Amino acid sequence: MFKNGCISILCSLIFLTSCKNHLPVKLIGEAQGTYYMISYYDESNRDFQYEIDSILDEYDTSVSLWVSESIINRVNNNDSSVVIDNYFRDNFIISKQVSIETDGAFDITIEPLVVAWGFGEGGVIDIDTININSILTYVGYDKINLINNRIKKSNPKVQIDFNAIAQGYSVDLILNYLLSKGIENLIVDIGGEVSARGSKLNGEPWKVGIEKPASKADDIRDLTAIIKLVNKSIATSGNYRKYIEKEGRRISHIINPKTGYPSEYNLLSATVIYDNAAFADAYATACMVLGLEKSISFVEAKKGLEAFLIYSTADGQYDSYYSEGFNNLIISNFQVPE
Repeated sequence: MFKNGCISILCSLIFLTSCKNHLPVKLIGEAQGTYYMISYYDESNRDFQYEIDSILDEYDTSVSLWVSESIINRVNNNDSSVVIDNYFRDNFIISKQVSIETDGAFDITIEPLVVAWGFGEGGVIDIDTININSILTYVGYDKINLINNRIKKSNPKVQIDFNAIAQGYSVDLILNYLLSKGIENLIVDIGGEVSARGSKLNGEPWKVGIEKPASKADDIRDLTAIIKLVNKSIATSGNYRKYIEKEGRRISHIINPKTGYPSEYNLLSATVIYDNAAFADAYATACMVLGLEKSISFVEAKKGLEAFLIYSTADGQYDSYYSEGFNNLIISNFQVPE
């Protein structure tokens, strides 16, 4: 299973039924160390929960670091016999593309840094400039390639971590499965990464709530906006739900692959809307690494990408940026967090 947190869960799905005689099928379960909630309209009222659970279990055997014999763990352990599957290939290819687009702000070879900063199974270890610089010699998306369905590393110490994209990809996976079954009006939420197609039967759009940043991981989750989601996907990354504290200092789980250190920008969360959830997931994480100004430039230059960014000001208050396309999707009274 995926450890809950490489991507902070900031979206809460709002299920609203629309027609007394045609209620949606609702499926709720667990996957990847978090929840899933799926709602769809089907004239035959079919229940696909068993099939969905089977797909998600199979997916874990490919890209989950929490399955000991998964393909990703075999790759990380330099198993020369491992041949990757379609799940791994897709995650790798998408990750490479986003890495190139963001000039390395998104990078799946970050796993050694994730472990070093205490976000792996081993817990916190001591960090100093010398060992960070040493780790950086085998971190970089250019140090790993896919050739004939096998992963080629420039250094055997290169390690892959798909956590910043895999959850979004799983949303696409389940969405496409349901579409293949003739389901046209549906919404899929896995741990806060959400994708919707069609609408409710009365024509109203699916609605998604966006959570405002909290000062502590266990604070009550309040919404700062509700948006309509029409044939798009949404993902959020934030630095306030998952962190560790060391010597009174809060250390974010979002690590800059270029510096080797946790991101310390004033950007608190990035909510991204894009055509599919895998890319949205990756872009949201990239924004948190890029910081506010570079993220705005990236969003405004990337066709089809919309974003809502919440950041802290010099006087400790919250402020926000949202793209024009994102603003058009807001259906609640928009308020910046207090």
